[in-house]
Amino acid sequence: MTASLYIHIPFCVSHCDYCDFYSEIASKADCAGSRLLDTYVETLKRELDFVFDFYKLPSVPTLYIGGGTPSVLGRKGLEAILLHLSGLLESWPVEVTVEANPESADRDILAMLKDRGVNRLSLGIQSLNEASRRSVRRSGTVAQCLTALELASDFFPHAFSVDLMAGLPFQTAAGLCDDITIVLASGADHVSLYALILEESTPLAEQVRSGQKVLPSEEEAEDIWLAGRNALTLQGLLPYEVSNFALPGRESRHNMRYWRMESWVGCGPGASSTLIDEPLGRGKRYTNRADLAAYLAWDGKGLPPGEEEVLDRNTLLKESLMMGFRTIQGPDETLFEGRFHQPISALIPQTLGRWRSRGLLQENRLALTAEGLLLLNSFLVDAFQELEQQGL
Repeated sequence: MTASLYIHIPFCVSHCDYCDFYSEIASKADCAGSRLLDTYVETLKRELDFVFDFYKLPSVPTLYIGGGTPSVLGRKGLEAILLHLSGLLESWPVEVTVEANPESADRDILAMLKDRGVNRLSLGIQSLNEASRRSVRRSGTVAQCLTALELASDFFPHAFSVDLMAGLPFQTAAGLCDDITIVLASGADHVSLYALILEESTPLAEQVRSGQKVLPSEEEAEDIWLAGRNALTLQGLLPYEVSNFALPGRESRHNMRYWRMESWVGCGPGASSTLIDEPLGRGKRYTNRADLAAYLAWDGKGLPPGEEEVLDRNTLLKESLMMGFRTIQGPDETLFEGRFHQPISALIPQTLGRWRSRGLLQENRLALTAEGLLLLNSFLVDAFQELEQQGL
């Protein structure tokens, strides 16, 4: 079978107050080379051995190492993973991305990544406003961010992405545009611009409820994000997904496989695998338990502790529409029709007609316009209601 590979590194040097992703704190002692990180790498290598045999993966088209903060593993840990993969793969992936945070993305690590076949870097900058960073306990400093951008330009010229966030405390539209100017001047060819989402379980949500922290209003946050979108577009980075912008030809191949609902395998605690049976239009999803202790205690027999979900035809069909319409290209119509034996135009003709008449659907393909993407949730509500009327 063909599937992309995602590897989750569940460690951070600290937790940002807005983040609800699964990660564990790695102390300075851990980062210096304690048994915890070494044990994690060895367990991960054992899982890779198992899943490559279990899913019969001779090679993978794309590889993404994310987190957490993968660079917390240091040169030794990351190199061990990449070397192990080189022994498992019959051919190296066409795209290999590793996430890094500025405070741990040093010259030694980046040089090793390049030497070991990584051809794309993703830097978690989020903001170049010191007050905004401190207010959400974002690790690292602006100075470290600027140094990391210089290093990324040296080792991955025009082959690195930067994460930025809109709606942070103390942030303005002009400030975000200034950040974008600096990021693009460094040579980034891809930017993920995320709107801050206040997750209920996070410290930031509690701080906002108690009045300790003040965020931009909903309208202000939207204006900040739109200003960022416009600044990116003016510089030639086109929106190709709800939150992602790239120079033409520099889109993330790995993420495009997610949005097309093509198969992928995930390794590490909290990682998810989704395997699609194309002829039957069904799939299975297996999610490793987000529990580091349980993962490290795994005996290597069977998959690590986790849960399996069966994706029946209707569930997979809706997920394929939901993910595909996130992109400016829309769902892959050939792939969709081959998978479900029905064209999209026959499944939601009324929704497509209404949105096209409003000028929010592209004329030459089944995809939302850039303005239509801002209303994606409303489009999906209309589409799913039409499907439900058909018993789907």
